[in-house]
Amino acid sequence: MRVLCIGGGPAGLYFGLLMKLQDPANEVIVVERNRPYDTFGWGVVFSDATMDNLKQADPVSAAEINAAFNHWDDIDIHIGGRTIRSGGHGFIGIGRKRLLNILQARCEALGVKLVFETDVSDDQALAMQYQADLVIASDGLNSRIRTRYADTFQPDIDTRQCRFVWMGTHKLFDAFTFAFEKTEHGWFQAHAYRFDDTTSTFIVEAPESVWRAAGIEQMSQEEGVAYCERLFARYLDGNKLITNAAHLRGSAIWIRFPRVICRQWVHWNTLPDGRRVPVVLMGDAAHTAHFSIGSGTKLALEDAIDLAEEIRGRGHDGLPDALSRYEATRGVEVLKIQNAARNSTEWFENVERYAGSLPPEQFAYSLLTRSQRISHENLRVRDADYVAQFEHWLARQAGVQPESLQLREHQPLPPMFTPFRVRGVTLKNRVVVSPMAMYSCTDGVPGDFHLVHLGSRALGGAGMVVAEMTCVSPDARITPGCPGLWNDAQRDAWRRIVDFVHANSDARIAMQIGHSGRKGSTQLGWEAMDHPLSEGNWPVISASPLPYLPGESQTPREMTRADMDRVRDDFVASARRAAEAGFDWLELHCAHGYLLSSFISPLTNTREDEYGGSLAARLRYPLEVFAAVREVWPEHKPMSVRISAHDWVEGGITPDDAIEIARAFKAAGADMIDCSSGQVSPDQAPVYGRMYQTPFADRIRNEAGIATIAVGAIFEADHVDSIIAAGRADLCAIARPHLANPAWTLQEAARIGYRDITWPKQYQAGKRQLETNLERAAAQEKQG
Repeated sequence: MRVLCIGGGPAGLYFGLLMKLQDPANEVIVVERNRPYDTFGWGVVFSDATMDNLKQADPVSAAEINAAFNHWDDIDIHIGGRTIRSGGHGFIGIGRKRLLNILQARCEALGVKLVFETDVSDDQALAMQYQADLVIASDGLNSRIRTRYADTFQPDIDTRQCRFVWMGTHKLFDAFTFAFEKTEHGWFQAHAYRFDDTTSTFIVEAPESVWRAAGIEQMSQEEGVAYCERLFARYLDGNKLITNAAHLRGSAIWIRFPRVICRQWVHWNTLPDGRRVPVVLMGDAAHTAHFSIGSGTKLALEDAIDLAEEIRGRGHDGLPDALSRYEATRGVEVLKIQNAARNSTEWFENVERYAGSLPPEQFAYSLLTRSQRISHENLRVRDADYVAQFEHWLARQAGVQPESLQLREHQPLPPMFTPFRVRGVTLKNRVVVSPMAMYSCTDGVPGDFHLVHLGSRALGGAGMVVAEMTCVSPDARITPGCPGLWNDAQRDAWRRIVDFVHANSDARIAMQIGHSGRKGSTQLGWEAMDHPLSEGNWPVISASPLPYLPGESQTPREMTRADMDRVRDDFVASARRAAEAGFDWLELHCAHGYLLSSFISPLTNTREDEYGGSLAARLRYPLEVFAAVREVWPEHKPMSVRISAHDWVEGGITPDDAIEIARAFKAAGADMIDCSSGQVSPDQAPVYGRMYQTPFADRIRNEAGIATIAVGAIFEADHVDSIIAAGRADLCAIARPHLANPAWTLQEAARIGYRDITWPKQYQAGKRQLETNLERAAAQEKQG
């Protein structure tokens, strides 16, 4: 096979040498625009796992690369005059020039033809010149080949919000270093690491707005570098910052990172001689990953490894199938890295959010877990001492007494099991049983099912159980099976459940009140959800006369001021009954397209009066209801608000809007925001994934400055620990796992080895058995 690699970076060189190793008869040509051994850049970073892949692919070059690496385990985080260190991370750094020189020499030793100082303007002509059977487009971030065949590759390029400059210094850092400095204009951050015996990489980054406000855009290159030297002088110990971009003028060395992803990676050309030859993207030409997770070079090398393996033994006839498999396999792996890189990128774009709201200890933890690839337990594996110390600190912040912590020296308190206090209510841990519609009431009265349903979950270890949305009037119900709180019989039925929870557990119990709005008068959830009843429908109301399912749902009547008065008073009456029933907590449902939510979203509110138009106007009625309810709800008891923080529809509520919504409810007296999303429009297109709604809780907590509840695809203790420890939310609401297992909290405690948790005395024998079984299973797994 004749292989032409256009671009002599890591991807092209490594693929070339692997193809020669695979079959010396392969003819491989790597064409590079620069001069021999004249490469640019500072250091690159790998993980230990990436190095293991290189050792398997080519032990010879891996040994030389490994010998040139600088290895370190520690990360230092400098913030607010503090330095926080975490170990066990297993990084290796090497100069980019040194890496390419090693690969170039290895290519030459194996017989790969290296062609330098050749700027490729026509890949098809070059493919004809070398009679190539396969063309690799490894021509980097600004790939001409990707641009030429953009209709096939369909690149998506997202230019990120920070400006950064890649520099070097002779200050030798003994840990991967993150340094944060606040200026009058905002935060700058540095990413620094040693990569050889004399030099470290030093990247300086800041949001575009901060960078412009600091005046760097107007500075010469020398002035911009001097600015960074002054700003980070305490870390440089008198050493200078160095650039290797003398050919660039002024602030051109400061760039914004482009995230590249391509829908297709393979394009087939028909050359003038009639042969169909594939052009395959590799490395930065196909994808990029932000430097803050150090995976760009890793991805390039692993692209080369995977494609070489797919081609092995297939010959010319098997090439289409090999390329198809390469594109499918690498596409999935790259997406995983890019998702992590997106999380990391967004964290660094929003340093102000975290530096302004989190203590240094929690800021550092948030940084370490920013990509969501490193969880709480993964961090414990890397550095158990760091995690134990942090857990003790977090427990103290939660109000756990020092003498109690001293008794836990053998077992720190996991974040999930720290207490949480608001107003006069203390929850024993951070787990909440999320409100979940059961559709199992008669005339709005909860019966034995709800007693067992909520009672068993209160016995199951959660800090609080939340009743499903309970309707404030008969016409406020979603379905005929929904619970209500509009009469005393319902109040008394709820009191029976509340009394059971209080008498038999140390859990708290919350009531969520709401009105279905345009989504009312529908079938039970296990029937045709959101579709009208086949008979017995009642009229529905909403902010505007827009049906939920066009052509299917009733068209609601637009609420008049008289309707608003009546509904507000219904909410107040239900809140009074909730207090009489003994509930510990009250939540106002302003999410999921129900009545109050329909006022907030522009998708469902087209009013032209004072309750429509701007977000402030659309919030006017929900805030009026909240204020009226808060006035009658006992002062010592908390009140939260559930919102849809994202409609997942163009033109709907966005996370930016959610910040303003949360601020408005905070100003009105809300104690907490329950951060859900969607269900406002049937046209929604959510982006699902584990903990996919947690970023909304994170932003609201740390930008609006109000406590939050995270919800959505949280299903492991490790998720809860990571969210709480990083300050992304204050509570975690668990829904579906609690449907499958009422004792989810108790089981997760046993699974992570946390023993100091109270079980109902009737179930103590089960606690011992479960812990023994899990210990035995863990020991067997460890033995292999």
